[in-house]
Amino acid sequence: MDEETDGIARLARRTRIVLVRTSHPGNIGGAARAMKTMSLERLVLVAPLRYPHADATARATGADDVLERARICTTLEEALADCTFVIGASARQRTLPWPLLDARTAAERVAASEEETAIVFGPEQSGLDNRELERCGALLRIPTGPAYASLNLAAAVQIVAYELHMAARVAVARAPETPLATADELEYFYAHLQRVMEAADFLDPENPKHLMRRMRRLFNRAHLDRNELNIMRGLLAAYDKLREEGIER
Repeated sequence: MDEETDGIARLARRTRIVLVRTSHPGNIGGAARAMKTMSLERLVLVAPLRYPHADATARATGADDVLERARICTTLEEALADCTFVIGASARQRTLPWPLLDARTAAERVAASEEETAIVFGPEQSGLDNRELERCGALLRIPTGPAYASLNLAAAVQIVAYELHMAARVAVARAPETPLATADELEYFYAHLQRVMEAADFLDPENPKHLMRRMRRLFNRAHLDRNELNIMRGLLAAYDKLREEGIER
């Protein structure tokens, strides 16, 4: 296997395409076909409305093996549990700014690392909701012409898959010295952080506004490794211990 082919294979092994609450089964088949043309094989379906379905098989056209191996999850958290880098596709402007990448930049970022990566696409009509986007370290937007910005789901997957394929052909992978924190490890941290913030009267659970969303954005941007996450969890645990002992500092 030459270096270019090996780079594409490595990226494919650690990159999954996640489709959330897809309403049209044909789009699942179309996405599978788009993936296979670019050597991607890991498809994850979160609560698809209709699947398995004959329309999915018909649209796959030779990518039946991608459909057969597709993993079906009930929640996005389950689909992302072991990921260290999560990118959410979003065409809409968001009230709270989030790290934003175009498809090419996102692909270069994925190809230049050894992170377990998920690229997440939401339902055809509404896209990912805010709660789902909070699970993402960055947002991906495909630039379109201003007159008509609506992309079919399978077409969007095709564009992203192509950019990943091209980026993998030229990337030199660099493994981090310490493994990055996974999505489920970060979720435990965020839950712990919120409990401490509430206990310290820093966050009002009755009127949280966007505070936790801003905290997520801050730590997602930092790409914490496991050592760094353990330091943060230790800090929170130390505060919990002081509260339990009734010590005021």
